[in-house]
Amino acid sequence: MRISNRRLGQLRQGQGEIANHVIDEFAAGRISRREFIRRGSVIGISMPLLGAIISACSSSSSTAPATSSSSGAPAGKAGAIIKAGIVTPTGQINPVTVPDQGGLDMLGQTGEYLCLSDQTLTLKPVLATSWSANSKADVWTFKIRQGVKFHNGAPLTADDVVYTYKLQSNPSGSSNALSVFGGVLTPAGVKKVDDHTVAFHLEAPNGNFPYLTSSDNYNMIILPNGYDPTKWQSSFIGTGPFVLNSYTPKVGASFKRNESYWGTKALPSATQFTFYDTQTPSILALTAGTIDVVGQFSVAGAEQLLTGGYNIIRLKSSAHRELSMRCDQAPFTDPRVRQAIALALNRPGIIQALFKGYADVGNDSPFAPVFPSTNSGVAQRAQDLAKAKSLLSAAGHGSGFSTQLITEQAQEIPQYAQIVVQEAAAIGVKVSLKVESSAAYYGKATFGNSDWLDATMSLVDYGHRGVPNVFLGAPLESINAKTGTGAWNAAHFSNSQYDKLVSQYVGAIDLSTQRSIAGQIQTLLLDQTPVIYGYFYNYLTATAKNVSGVYPTAIGHLFLTSATKG
Repeated sequence: MRISNRRLGQLRQGQGEIANHVIDEFAAGRISRREFIRRGSVIGISMPLLGAIISACSSSSSTAPATSSSSGAPAGKAGAIIKAGIVTPTGQINPVTVPDQGGLDMLGQTGEYLCLSDQTLTLKPVLATSWSANSKADVWTFKIRQGVKFHNGAPLTADDVVYTYKLQSNPSGSSNALSVFGGVLTPAGVKKVDDHTVAFHLEAPNGNFPYLTSSDNYNMIILPNGYDPTKWQSSFIGTGPFVLNSYTPKVGASFKRNESYWGTKALPSATQFTFYDTQTPSILALTAGTIDVVGQFSVAGAEQLLTGGYNIIRLKSSAHRELSMRCDQAPFTDPRVRQAIALALNRPGIIQALFKGYADVGNDSPFAPVFPSTNSGVAQRAQDLAKAKSLLSAAGHGSGFSTQLITEQAQEIPQYAQIVVQEAAAIGVKVSLKVESSAAYYGKATFGNSDWLDATMSLVDYGHRGVPNVFLGAPLESINAKTGTGAWNAAHFSNSQYDKLVSQYVGAIDLSTQRSIAGQIQTLLLDQTPVIYGYFYNYLTATAKNVSGVYPTAIGHLFLTSATKG
C-alpha cells in the first residue's frame, strides 16, 4: 500500500498511541484489511475512520482490489410474529448467574450490551458510542449513548453502567462474569467520569478489554442502578428493541416490539420462543411449520436440514467442547497419561462423523483457527495409537486403567463422548460414561457443587468468543478464589509458566506479539494436555425458506430485530 505521509497524518490526528500503531501497521501492509477492521474496532477507531483509511490506502495502491458491500432489503413483510425454538434455559434468568446458552439468549432479547461482537468478530457500538485506551491499555474509557431509556422509562446514564459492572465484578459475589473479570477488573476499578462517561481501571494491561464488555461476555446487559438482579425474570427489564410479554420456565417466552426503542424499531410485531431440552423436537417443529427458526442445531440428527428446503446460516466460530482430565487426581496427575488420551482420538474422523465437515480440527489449545492471533506454525497433533500405548506404559499403566467420564445431554456431545470411550478402549483405557441433563451436570457451577467442575473426566460445551481471553483464563489459569481466576478450571490445572504467558498475551496490543506468545502457549498446552480440544465447530442456525433477517451470533444469541416472514 502507498499512502502519503500527509494524508496518513491527517487520518491519525486525534488518535491515541495504540490506535496510531494499528493504523501504521495497516498502512505498511503488515496486517490485512480484515484484521485492521477487527483490531481497529477493538481499540475504538470509529467505523467511518476505518473506512476512510481503507479507502485512502486502496486508492493509493495499484494492487489493492476495489471492494463494495451491500445489504439487501428484507425478503418478507414487517409486522410478523416470528416463532423460534431454542435450548431450554437451565435455571433462573438472572443476569448475574446465567451460565448457559438458553439463558444468555433470553438476556439478549430485552437487554443490551455496551457493544456487540458481530458475526465477523468485529465490535459494533450499542449502549457505548465509542471507547479508547491509555497508552498502557490498563485504563479504558467508554462514552455512554445518550437518549436511551429503560423499559420503565428511566434514562440510561453512567450510574447504571457503573452499578452493573461493580455488581458483576465483585469477587465476593456469585457473578458468572467473574470467569471473565477475575484478575482483570474489580469494583474499585469502575469509575464514573461524568453522566455519560465511564472509565475502567484494570488490574493489568488488557489489549482486548472491549470484547469483555460486549455480547461475548453475555451476562453484561446493563441494569438500572440499584436493580435487584434476582427479580429480573419477572420483568426482563432492559433497553432493547423488545419488551417482555410472558415467560414460563421450562416452556417458553414471548416478547412484543418496544415502540419506544432508542434505535431502529424491530420489524416483527412480536416474537415467540419455545424451549426444547433436546434437538430432535425442535427440528420436527421446524419441518412441521410450528416454528420459523431453530436457534442452533448440530449436524448429527439434523442432516435433513442440510439437504435443501431451509435457509442455513453458517458461522465459523471458536465454539468447542473441552474434555478435561483432573490434573490433581490419579492417573491424570501424569501428563503422559493425558497425552495418551489425546493421541487416541481420530480428529478428522470425529469431524466427519459428527459434523459432516462443518468444523475445524482442534490442537489441544483454545486457539481456534478463526482467531487472528492463533499461531499456525505449531504442529497439529494427530492420532498415534502406538505412541499413546508407549506413553501409558512409561507412566506405569501398560495394562491400561479405568475411569469415568461425565457429560451433558446437549447436541452432539453424547455421541462425541461415545467416540472418546471407543477410541480410549483401543489403547487399553476403560471409560465408563455418565450422561446427565444440563441442569444436573452444571449443578451450582461452583467447585464442590458441580459434576462439570468436579468429575475426574468432564466433557463440556463452550460457546464462541471473539477473542481467546476467556478460554485462556477461566478453564486453565490456576484456581484462586480471591482473584476469581480459574473459575471454570474443571481440569484443576495449575502451571505458573502458563499463568505468566497468559498474562503476557492478555496485555499485548499488537497482533504479531499476540501471535508469538500464542505459539508458546499452544506448545506448552500440547506438552501438558490438561484439556483436549478436538474440534471447533461451525455455528449453524436454520430458518424456514420464507423467513429472512435472522441474525445469530456464534456464542448463541438469536437476534430477531430485522426478521421478516414472507
